[in-house]
Order: sequence, then structure tokens, then C-alpha cells
Amino acid sequence: MELVVPDLGEVEEVTLVRWLKGEGEEVEAGEAVAEVEADKAVFVIEAPLSGTLRNRRKEGARVRPGETIAVIQPG
Repeated sequence: MELVVPDLGEVEEVTLVRWLKGEGEEVEAGEAVAEVEADKAVFVIEAPLSGTLRNRRKEGARVRPGETIAVIQPG
């Protein structure tokens, strides 16, 4: 399943500030996995399901809501 930046209202673009989980780490549904920043506000992105975190975008990347920032492989 793709991990996407959620709709944050009127925000058009965010910066992927920090990963809270590493590539290949197991994550639990609802667990905070990344932080994004928009207009000096930081938002936490949670895993939608449990699995292994893969294909993470690099920290500092500029992304839009709805864009994929990683993949979570169920397992």
C-alpha cells in the first residue's frame, strides 16, 4: 500500500522533514512514521496499516498532498 501525504486543507506543497522509521523497519497501523512541514507547521503522517516500510522518499523532498512518499508492504 502506498503511504501518501494526506489532504491538509489549503496546503499545496509540503517538505518531508524527517522519517521516524527507517527503510525496512516494521511499522504498526496508526504509528507515526514521518513528519512534513507546511507554512511553519509540522504534521505527523501515520501508517495506514501494519507492515514493512519501503521505498522512502528522501528527507527534504517537496511533495504535494496525495503524492506517495513510501510503500508499506503488509506482512
